[in-house]
Amino acid sequence: MHVVIMGCGRVGASLAAALERLGHEVAVIDKANAAFRRLGSDFHGRQVLGVGFDRQVLIEAGIERAGAFAAVSNGDNSNIISARVARETFGVEHVVARIYDPKRAAVYERLGIPTVATVPWTTDRFLRTLLPDGVASAWRDPTGNVAVLQLPLHESWVGCSVADLQEATGARVAFVMRFGTPVLPDNKTLLQADDLVYVAARSGTVSDITNVASRAPEEA
Repeated sequence: MHVVIMGCGRVGASLAAALERLGHEVAVIDKANAAFRRLGSDFHGRQVLGVGFDRQVLIEAGIERAGAFAAVSNGDNSNIISARVARETFGVEHVVARIYDPKRAAVYERLGIPTVATVPWTTDRFLRTLLPDGVASAWRDPTGNVAVLQLPLHESWVGCSVADLQEATGARVAFVMRFGTPVLPDNKTLLQADDLVYVAARSGTVSDITNVASRAPEEA
């Protein structure tokens, strides 16, 4: 597949190298000629000088035959504009933009442009490393307001219903991993031993929810 990358910072250069190792053809766009030094001597793709939302620059980078486009410059506006041009003008199927502002990321997601919101993603990575297993979120929406996390349960919750757990914690049970198989429960579903319970919760309530679930139902 031919992939066009806008931005040759550390992320763009690393992404270009990874795609080449996988056998893809890559073109990298950047407005600073010195930025291409990050690609190294092993890079065999195209280097295009210019801004990533300029039509002629994109054409020079091969956007008309590209199967994917990544906007990873250090500017939110440049990234989203170039991503929209790639999607809406040239019909590129797989488009993603890096966004620093999580509020903007939510808006662009609603416009159909997949985004990587750098700050919430990085925060979650740190939480996964710093906190005990099951406490850090497994997924967070681009605004950072809603998280899905594996909820550690006190053993006494076995035999209780999903409705009981939801009422006690205020979280919503998204799914249950049971014997390695995901189960979409309803309110009457009973929790079993060794279930891995994933809940959706608002950010800021995770600690309270975790504390409630770690106690026996009668205490909760």
